[in-house]
Amino acid sequence: MANTLLMPKATAVWLVDNTALTFDQIAEFCKLHPLEVGAIADGDAAQGIKGMDPVMTGQLTREEIAMGERNSNHRLRLSEPKVRVPETKRKGPRYTPLSKRQDRPNAILWLVRNHPELKDAQISRLVGTTKSTIEAIRERTHWNSPNLVPMDPVTLGLCSQIDLDLEVQRAARYLPPQESTGETLLPASETEHLPLGEQDSSSSEEKELDAEAVFAKLSSMRSTENNDDDEDDQS
Repeated sequence: MANTLLMPKATAVWLVDNTALTFDQIAEFCKLHPLEVGAIADGDAAQGIKGMDPVMTGQLTREEIAMGERNSNHRLRLSEPKVRVPETKRKGPRYTPLSKRQDRPNAILWLVRNHPELKDAQISRLVGTTKSTIEAIRERTHWNSPNLVPMDPVTLGLCSQIDLDLEVQRAARYLPPQESTGETLLPASETEHLPLGEQDSSSSEEKELDAEAVFAKLSSMRSTENNDDDEDDQS
């Protein structure tokens, strides 16, 4: 990893305000033009930028600044970083170990069946395969199609659950909204002008039927009670 200066303009502001270094030295150290450093000193540039102390961040030592102040031809050197941050590797095709490559068709079949919304490019990223293989498995033209068994790629170790969920969420964004098939209430604009008789007709009929059923049940209960009383008197 290349050792580069953090926040060069803020560092230049601090060096201009707190050291006796020349504009050329500060410009060379901060990778700026000497005229830009002069504009910072005059207050014409970098207004509102708070200076950052390179000594506090470990990018420059007091001894190095003192040497530059004594010798105007001295070039400031960045201090060696105490922590090395590894460079980020470029994302390439997913590498699948040889021991797991035989399980890739089973994982592809599982993805095709359980997540049909996934595109071929997404499946390729998850299990590290080609579009032709995915198409062959989808159309059942793969040479080993009769023996394929759908298996979860996460269980097989071909991808992580986080990667799978992320791809499913991405695919769900492009799905068309589902139409509701269940019955819903009529809008108020259609029901507010209905006559009261039509709205309450069904409920009034239900009330009449319920009343008749209740009275019929009461009358039957009274007749049975009277019959029981007559039998007791005769006895």
